[in-house]
Amino acid sequence: MKRLWPFGVVAAVELIGVAADSTLLQWLAKPLLAPVLLVYLLRARRRVDPVAVGLVFATGGDIALLLSGDTAFLVGMGCFLGTQVAFITAFLRHRRPPVVAVATYLACWVAANLVLWNHLGPLRLPVLGYSLALTLMAAAAAGVSRRVALGGGLFLISDLLIGMDAAGARVPGHGLAVMTTYIAALLLITTGWVAASRARDAGGAGDPAYTPGPVPDNAR
Repeated sequence: MKRLWPFGVVAAVELIGVAADSTLLQWLAKPLLAPVLLVYLLRARRRVDPVAVGLVFATGGDIALLLSGDTAFLVGMGCFLGTQVAFITAFLRHRRPPVVAVATYLACWVAANLVLWNHLGPLRLPVLGYSLALTLMAAAAAGVSRRVALGGGLFLISDLLIGMDAAGARVPGHGLAVMTTYIAALLLITTGWVAASRARDAGGAGDPAYTPGPVPDNAR
């Protein structure tokens, strides 16, 4: 974890920038969040895997969402779609998620889209597709470890807050809430993935006291 201190610095600068509404600080820090974790991941795993690819897409999404306008929003959504697909690929290769997690997340996806549908205008279909990928990522994360599962859930909450804002339902402290949950999500997913992968490579079971779903035959 000592290698993660640069991420702590970058995250602190980003949150200060959001709280102070400083565009300069946000431009300095936000594009570095995923790359710092990518360096940590590559040093730990010594290989490029789908989670690493997902962090590259997240970097593009972070930069796009620093810009204003619907085009930048859609580009950012497209980049984060790449993140979700990459994460899903990694998580499903690792282990299948519990059926109850998939069912619960899909029910939440249906409910959220029903609530927001009439308020999203031309963003309806892009949000529908992206939110499905995001939901499946969070569900797939539940099959890896508790830490990765928590990260997937926080990623979903962060993007749900963005979707609510796009629908005109901004919550108090919106910016800080979005970035705090997003930063925590990236950190938990990356570190949890490293821990779970090491345990798997060593023949372990991942996080202590965690009982995952069944392992597919072709992944043993």
